[in-house]
Amino acid sequence: MKMTMQRSRKMGFTLVEIMIVVAIIGLLAAIAIPNFVKARTTAQTNACIANLKQIQGAIEQWALENKKAAGAAVAVTDISGDATKHIKGAINTDIKCPSGGTYAATTVDAVPTCSTAGTHTL
Repeated sequence: MKMTMQRSRKMGFTLVEIMIVVAIIGLLAAIAIPNFVKARTTAQTNACIANLKQIQGAIEQWALENKKAAGAAVAVTDISGDATKHIKGAINTDIKCPSGGTYAATTVDAVPTCSTAGTHTL
């Protein structure tokens, strides 16, 4: 009876195969992360512009209800206070820019502004 010794081969990945997979994942991350950051910034800008449009509409509604002239002074708290809710869900000065800025309004005929520098304008 002849017995042959067979080697048992352990199945697994080699170091080269693992390094190739890590390199591919790194390449995909290098492509995806800047695009994600750009998409996030664009979404925040668009949300801020939409908020500015809502504030402008609320200012116009407030001015009509209170019989204010075009040059009358107005603040964001006038349209978002507890007594006069012209913006849904706004409690006192709860209106904030998604990028961390704050909104300001000066007069009824002036457009509201955002403190965030860049393209956050109407």
